[in-house]
Amino acid sequence: MRKITAIEAQKRNPNRVNIYLDDQFAFGLARIVAAWLQVGQVLSEEKIAAMQEEDAREVAMQKALHFLSYRARSLEEARKNLEKHEIPQAAIEHTLERLQTAGLLNDHDFARTWVENRNTFRPRGRRALRMELRQKGLPESVIETTLEQTTDEESLALEAARKYLRKLQGLDWMDFRKKLGGFLGRRGFPYEVIAPVTRQVWQEEHPSGGNNSIEEQEDET
Repeated sequence: MRKITAIEAQKRNPNRVNIYLDDQFAFGLARIVAAWLQVGQVLSEEKIAAMQEEDAREVAMQKALHFLSYRARSLEEARKNLEKHEIPQAAIEHTLERLQTAGLLNDHDFARTWVENRNTFRPRGRRALRMELRQKGLPESVIETTLEQTTDEESLALEAARKYLRKLQGLDWMDFRKKLGGFLGRRGFPYEVIAPVTRQVWQEEHPSGGNNSIEEQEDET
């Protein structure tokens, strides 16, 4: 058994206190965990271990909530962030389970939001989206379900191509096709989508045909 001889607020973090046992510094605790402690109180080793475990869970939760406050995260992103802070694995798993139960971590919602955001601001094909979602640590089952439900590649490629048009002004058909095709390819769109979209966008920009006719320029090569 060990006696609490002092409880002092930490200078750098007012939300934590230092616990002294038998006149020696023993460990730090979150204020919420140490709220019931008093100087002169006697603690067993089992009680000390239980408090330190509870403290680890409290630290993990606070760090996780801070991490999630910036934007939505995948389960694996949250896990890696907690591991970076050297939090005990048991506390990490307990925290992730609580966050999932509370609806603050959900891989399906995260994947859907990620794809919808990309579709709105930087349209990409399934190949590129799949790679990005894998980098976020999402399971393949979640990735495939999300892409099947939310991705219309032809519409997305058409939107991306139209946004890119300002960089293609003044080009003839061959250079236009090469540059736009390369751009859409880098965005993860397959050839069977790129080819018709490229022709459609060209024809929208050159409705009168004439010297800009695709067939005429291809015949010259």
